[in-house]
Amino acid sequence: MRKYLVVFMLLLLPVAPATAQISVGFGFSDGNIGISLQLYPELEQVPGYPVYYAPRLDSNYFFYDGMYWVYQRDDWYASSWYNGPWWRVDPEDVPYYVLRIPVRYYRQPPMYFQGWQVNAPPRWGDHWGNAWAQRRSGWDRWDRNSAPAPAPLPVYQRKYSGDRYPGAEQQRTLNKREYRYQPHESVVRQLVQKPLVQKPQAQGAPAPVRRETPGTPQMRNPARQDAQRANPPPSAQKSAPTPPRAQSRQQIEDKVRPTPAQDRQQNRQPRNEATQRQPPESRPREAVPQGKAAPQESKRQQKPGKEKDRKNADDRGQGHGR
Repeated sequence: MRKYLVVFMLLLLPVAPATAQISVGFGFSDGNIGISLQLYPELEQVPGYPVYYAPRLDSNYFFYDGMYWVYQRDDWYASSWYNGPWWRVDPEDVPYYVLRIPVRYYRQPPMYFQGWQVNAPPRWGDHWGNAWAQRRSGWDRWDRNSAPAPAPLPVYQRKYSGDRYPGAEQQRTLNKREYRYQPHESVVRQLVQKPLVQKPQAQGAPAPVRRETPGTPQMRNPARQDAQRANPPPSAQKSAPTPPRAQSRQQIEDKVRPTPAQDRQQNRQPRNEATQRQPPESRPREAVPQGKAAPQESKRQQKPGKEKDRKNADDRGQGHGR
């Protein structure tokens, strides 16, 4: 009976207002890490640290050096406003005092935090490796008496909640006008000056031209080249010349094979050369066709006989004269 009475009393207790008006999600989108705050969160200072944390939020939510810091899904994010937009920060650039926050102030600690001392910082060197530990050497050793004073909270942002929450450009204007704190961390100064949201590319707009470093060979994707060859763009189909078709062996032999006229000329040329090289005596005499005159040589053979007959006639004429 006593147990039922205790449960009944717990149900009658009022729910904390800050927790009821905060919804935490896990969907990632541009400028959003899954945290949706409808009101300015309640922040308390970590004892002995220049850092604030949100005890009523079910997330690893902190404030340091004028910026809000969230550790979500193994990444650090920062923003100048309590509900983003958020900017991812590399583990090598996270400020030391953010890394030194004890484990007990992580309201949603990761699984690998189990077994670590709750009053000590997380073992980032074991988690991120020796290379990170060497580059951030000394991050877990400091003089607590020389810690800087915590930055003032930008409580002016309480006026901007729900539908009145400003966009990125208006956030920067309001922050310059309402919040006069100057951060001392270099990474924080860079984040304050850097735009946290990039405008999405309009649909149908041309893609930005990708410039390549001179002298650097261009990496080609074979799968992409095959896809382009299989489906070329319409402009390339119209302007590209038609590639020559592969010729068959018969067509190649027909091109190499000489024509009948060339064949006769080639057969005639060696015969003429052989005839010209033969001496006059060895050249064969061509047959004289019937009904035609004899060659010139036969006429030369007939000349001695005609001269002899002409001489005999002259001798007969001289005898009659006598």
